[in-house]
Amino acid sequence: MDSGTLSGIVTIVFIVVFIGIVWWAYSRANKERFEDAGRLPFAEDEPPAQQGDKK
Repeated sequence: MDSGTLSGIVTIVFIVVFIGIVWWAYSRANKERFEDAGRLPFAEDEPPAQQGDKK
């Protein structure tokens, strides 16, 4: 096996992996989870509890 053949095989493997990652990222099953994660930076933090507060 020469370096050209090996290079071609590695390229094909990386293309298949890339297509798999894109398919996973855009699948409908993950849509809600990714939208929730995308809104995390905009979520408001809860105010810190004061030391005198005991619930």
